[in-house]
Amino acid sequence: MYINDPVEIEKRSMEIIGQEIGDTGFDSDELAVVKRMIHTTGDFDYKNIAVFKNNAVRCGIELLKRGCRIFTDTRMAWSGINKRAVEKSGSVLKCYIDDERAAYMAKKSGTTRSYAAVEIAYREAVDIFVIGNAPTALYRVGELIDEGKANPSLVIGVPVGFVGAAESKEYIRKFDIPSITTSGTKGGSNVAASIVNALLYMAVGR
Repeated sequence: MYINDPVEIEKRSMEIIGQEIGDTGFDSDELAVVKRMIHTTGDFDYKNIAVFKNNAVRCGIELLKRGCRIFTDTRMAWSGINKRAVEKSGSVLKCYIDDERAAYMAKKSGTTRSYAAVEIAYREAVDIFVIGNAPTALYRVGELIDEGKANPSLVIGVPVGFVGAAESKEYIRKFDIPSITTSGTKGGSNVAASIVNALLYMAVGR
């Protein structure tokens, strides 16, 4: 016999994670985010590599309670975020990776579409930047902050990979802004979406 009820599967999964995770030093809200990251990946190492700065979780919850603009660097991250909860929060979820403007800007300047998409996002007053795949996008968020052009309320930066991923996250942590990142090479669009979902569920439920 096996469990076939999705609600029960998730409940049991979270119970197992809670039993296995042990003492982490995170507060209860941060722990909820970490457990969601572990649930999404099956990887308990996220309890060791998740980094929260400047009361980021509480900031994200408050933003989502009143409604905000959220940007994702990939359609995969966009797709993984609970749309019902986004609507319930009164927020707007944007992804510009397939926007014609991003394609034009990337070709003209010789950059990635993800990098160009960040340019569009900051001009459209995005509150939360969610970067799960492209280190170039996270670097550009940091550059815009450094240039005084952008002042995001929260950055979720968890790009995955071996070329610039760890370094881009270290870079974003240098800024005095609320951020949720991972140390090292692990992350991904699914992890980014899981973080947003954890914040949404704490803010407005499902």
